[in-house]
Amino acid sequence: MASSSCFLESSLSCPVCHDVFRDPVLLSCSHSFCKPCLQKGWAEKQTRECLLCKRRSSRSEPPFNLALKNLCEAFVRERDLRASEPFCRHHGEKLKRFCLHHQQPVCLVCRDSEKHTDHKFRPVDEAAEDQRRKLKELLKPLQEKLKLLCHIRGSCELTAKHIKVQVQHTEGLMKQQFRKLRQFLDEEEEARISALREEEEQKSQVMKEKMEALIREISALSDAVGATEEQLRAADIWFLQSCMAAAERVQQQNPLMDDAQPAPGTLMDVAKHLGNLTFNIWDKMRDMVSFTPVVLDPNTANPELLLSEDLCRVRWGQRQNLPDNPERIQLLTSVLGSEGFDSGTHNWVIEVGDGDYWELGGLGRSVQRKDDVVSGLWRICFYDGGYRACSGSEPHTDLTMKKTFQRIRVHLDWEKGTLSFSDFDTDTHIHTFTHSFSERLFPYFNCVTGQPLRLVPLKVSGKVENTLAGQ
Repeated sequence: MASSSCFLESSLSCPVCHDVFRDPVLLSCSHSFCKPCLQKGWAEKQTRECLLCKRRSSRSEPPFNLALKNLCEAFVRERDLRASEPFCRHHGEKLKRFCLHHQQPVCLVCRDSEKHTDHKFRPVDEAAEDQRRKLKELLKPLQEKLKLLCHIRGSCELTAKHIKVQVQHTEGLMKQQFRKLRQFLDEEEEARISALREEEEQKSQVMKEKMEALIREISALSDAVGATEEQLRAADIWFLQSCMAAAERVQQQNPLMDDAQPAPGTLMDVAKHLGNLTFNIWDKMRDMVSFTPVVLDPNTANPELLLSEDLCRVRWGQRQNLPDNPERIQLLTSVLGSEGFDSGTHNWVIEVGDGDYWELGGLGRSVQRKDDVVSGLWRICFYDGGYRACSGSEPHTDLTMKKTFQRIRVHLDWEKGTLSFSDFDTDTHIHTFTHSFSERLFPYFNCVTGQPLRLVPLKVSGKVENTLAGQ
């Protein structure tokens, strides 16, 4: 078959370029050439004659050989089609069977050869379908992995954008806080300098009045002393006639003013202005600062929760597009404290207000946060007007309370293994969980209503320890 194809191609080839005819033209001598080949040959010889038999052509534009052109185009199409299909490299035949033993396509001649004795074969279309099915099964894990990687890439892009948003938002809040502190310090500086200037003005006025009084006294005494000294220099007779009057005038001069000498407290009270200046300023700052033992962690908050700027309040709201980072709680509308505890005793107070659904408690560090929590969570719940204690997968325990509470105190004693809840205002005990904690426990808050939960700040004291700073 290959030899016949080669013979046909040779018969349809131009005798000049030896390629399949392109736009063949027919001479009167019955020989055919590619039109470009004939025109090039005639241009080189400068005569119109057949390039094979040398017979002169009477036409400068020989006619197209349409039959030969159509035949050549059909041959080229068939040749290109055959070239696009694989053929047996040994026999030149189409590969119509698939050898199950060698796992490769073969032609019918190969099938009957000794090499494939006792081998099983399938038609190419059946074998291709079977192999496609197997390959699809092998491809599924890669497709799933590709899908997962694309999802992870999308999460990474969202996380990268969220990081920038967090930085900008946090930087703005930090600058706002520092502006308040600087404003307070500027106002405090102005007030203290104003007090210093006011004291200066008062004491300077006192000294001014004292100096004016002294000047008047000195002037009067100078006049009296001058006149008396003039009499002392007079002749004896004149002196004796006026000495009695002079003595009386000298005796009539006022005694030295009682307040002529500087009184106590004349100088500036420097100690009042500079003494413990920084402490006094800090002590005054207590009215504008607050401290909460627990701060909410926005990276753990369910997307439906909204946190306040100071991270001390949380309420339920519209779902946000947040990164699904490992710390974030997804199924529960909850948020955790930023710091967990694995030792010591700790207290925090939450104002629940009139909220009709909330949960407070502690969550273990190893708890899976993407699923519904079944263990490692100890909490009290308030819903349907009643209190309940919940611990992992155990049934809820109804708590009988005579009233509802506005502020709840949570007390954790990690070493003793107790997590207690009580009313902050009346110190009424609500419930205590007992468990041998073995890992870090994070404060837990759940809120599904518009009424926010608020962490109550502690009172900041200005207590001074009677201890030397250098010790």
